[in-house]
Amino acid sequence: MEAQLDLNLTELIPGLPDEIALECLTRLHYTAFDIASRVCQRWRNLLQDREFYYHRKKYGFTRKFACLVQSIQVQNLTNSETEVISSKQEKQLKYGLSVYDPITRIWEHISVPKFVNGLPLFCQVASTEGKLIIMGGWDPTSWEPLRDVFVYEFTTRRWTHRVDMPSTRSLFAVGAYNGKVYVAGGHDENKNALKSAWVYDVITDEWTELTQMSEERDECEGMVIGSEFWVVSGFETDNQGRFKNSAEVFDIACGIWRRVDEVWGVSRCPRSCVAVGQNGKLVSWNEVEPAVQVGTCGVDLEDRVLVTGSTYQGAPQAVFVGNKIKGQIGKLVKMDVPDEFSGFVQSGCLVDI
Repeated sequence: MEAQLDLNLTELIPGLPDEIALECLTRLHYTAFDIASRVCQRWRNLLQDREFYYHRKKYGFTRKFACLVQSIQVQNLTNSETEVISSKQEKQLKYGLSVYDPITRIWEHISVPKFVNGLPLFCQVASTEGKLIIMGGWDPTSWEPLRDVFVYEFTTRRWTHRVDMPSTRSLFAVGAYNGKVYVAGGHDENKNALKSAWVYDVITDEWTELTQMSEERDECEGMVIGSEFWVVSGFETDNQGRFKNSAEVFDIACGIWRRVDEVWGVSRCPRSCVAVGQNGKLVSWNEVEPAVQVGTCGVDLEDRVLVTGSTYQGAPQAVFVGNKIKGQIGKLVKMDVPDEFSGFVQSGCLVDI
């Protein structure tokens, strides 16, 4: 996306041409935006302009982080959602948001004011234009499905409670692209698998219904590849646990779905596991590293990857990071992680701030 910034402002920085002043502000670290926006209305308008984000991104001044929905206490669970929710241990888990900076190797917790007792179980996270979006999941106390949508702005470190999801939907696919979040599949409050899909516009705070997929897909995995929203695997209401080997792909530009067969292992849960391997083929993150066979979750950070999991059921969780060379994943290296960030990772996403 080509940025079209409005430079018809006089003296963004006194004594400097606007073009040079813009480049100075472009180089500000995102954590300085909140203070910088208080300098004057001109700076505030510029720093909050979404085109300024794309300008920074175009010239390489955004920062890539991994944001993880992670248990606050160390637990060792399998990757299958069905096995997780049937575990008595699950009732004792408390989830929070962890953020990892691969440049500084610093970990940080982000609190969500409404969820003082922990994030909703199986809530979905996505990110677009430097913002983090949390939606859905189950109340950690009552296990009732939720329709809440929250958006976190890293530059101001503030949450806003947005309009609810249009219907109850759990364990659905999610993906973000160009200021919008796409959701599809999952199941409703009666455990019926869904084939419906919606898109949420982060800027306008509005939901729009999309055409439906051709099949029901519960416990599917979502991802955006290029300008396409992929909904991988999942199962139908009458075939619970029998995961499909196919995917449905939504062309964002055309608004049309297409089905792609034989892209995933038969009867294999795709949740948090789907990665793009060689030649653009879908693979599971646990195929990349033998030490993350159980409870696998991966986040593609474009120039590197972060993968978590354990060797076997009951083994400690581990975190691996590896570089990507010409799009191919290199050797993963195990990281030393503080104890408070070593819990089971339910899901995660890339945040480009």
